[in-house]
Parts: sequence; structure tokens; C-alpha cells
Amino acid sequence: MFTGIVAAVGKITSISPLGDQQAGHRLAIDAGGLPLADVALGDSITVNGACMTVIEKTDSSFKVDVSRESLNCTAGLDQIGEVNLEKAVTLSERLGGHLVSGHVDGLGEVVRFEPVGESWLLTVAAPKDLARYLAFKGSIVINGVSLTVNAVVDTPTTCEFSVNLIPHTVQVTTLKHLKPGSKVNLEVDLIARYCERILSYQAAHHTS
Repeated sequence: MFTGIVAAVGKITSISPLGDQQAGHRLAIDAGGLPLADVALGDSITVNGACMTVIEKTDSSFKVDVSRESLNCTAGLDQIGEVNLEKAVTLSERLGGHLVSGHVDGLGEVVRFEPVGESWLLTVAAPKDLARYLAFKGSIVINGVSLTVNAVVDTPTTCEFSVNLIPHTVQVTTLKHLKPGSKVNLEVDLIARYCERILSYQAAHHTS
């Protein structure tokens, strides 16, 4: 479990295929400012919002294997470059963002990213099947960053939502590199999924 509060910006430094084109990749990641002393093999770290298992590590870097399925469902894990990193949360830590599983629900596409006053406005087109989980003042994870939805507009084929980024968030995450057309990893609010399941079960079984 994670919080969506990015702990460090690391960098994918090398990508090695695990087999043929149908197989996944092994990523070597420079941890940047992320301390790894308390990370053991088998521990989880989110890389751009996708939960990955550490299979090798040094004092300043680690490696993860990414399956073909994960590569097909995410963006930014198949190229060398900066990535947002967060270690799994412990019970003694503050929950500064919201409960995040590290399971990417879909890919969004940046519609606009522009300064508005002292902040930045980020508008993303989400897949239509995620629209029911997006709500005004609700939570959303973009590339591993916990953010608050400020507006939601449904279109015939997608759902566009907007968030405001304070300068600090732009400075300490990879969101600063986004531009119109960029693909981003999205994870919807975990509680929204449970609410949907409860309501659908009640409707199907006529319970209260």
C-alpha cells in the first residue's frame, strides 16, 4: 500500500529484455534521493504509480522485472528517463495523500498543461470506463502522484478531468515534463471501487 506522495525522482538507466517480444523487461533504476537501506529484496516500490517488486539492489539503485502485461497497461516503463518513486507505506507514517494500491487502472492522455497564476492546470482525458470513479474533490493518482480532482467533464468517448498542481509538486515530481499528448498512468480511488461493488451487489441481490 502507498500514499501517492512521491518520495524521490529516480531514473530508469537501462532496459533489458527478459525474452522475446512477448516477454517483459528488466529495469535498472537509479533511486535518486530515495533511501534504500531499509528496502529488502521482495519489497514493493511504485515506479510512476505502478507497484514493482525489487529483485536486486545496491546502496543507490535497484532492479525490477516488468511483465509484458504491465508494459501493455502502463506508460513510461519502457523507456530510459526520470520516474516518480515511492516505497510502501508503514503504519508509523503519516498518510499525506490517500490509500493507493499501485495498480494502474488505465492510461490517460494530457489535454493541456499550463500555468494559471501561481499554480499549474493539468487536464487529462481518461478512458470512458473510469469516468464513474472520477468526482469533484475526489482523489486520483497520476504517474504515482496523489492529486485532487477539481473538475470533471464527460465527453462522448472519454472523460476529461482537471487538477491543480502547486509549484512544489511540479518541482519534485516528473509531472513537470508533461505536455499535450503525453500518456499518463491513472489509478482511481480505492474507496470508489468498493462503493461501486457494494451498490452493484445490492442492486443485483435486492439487499439493503
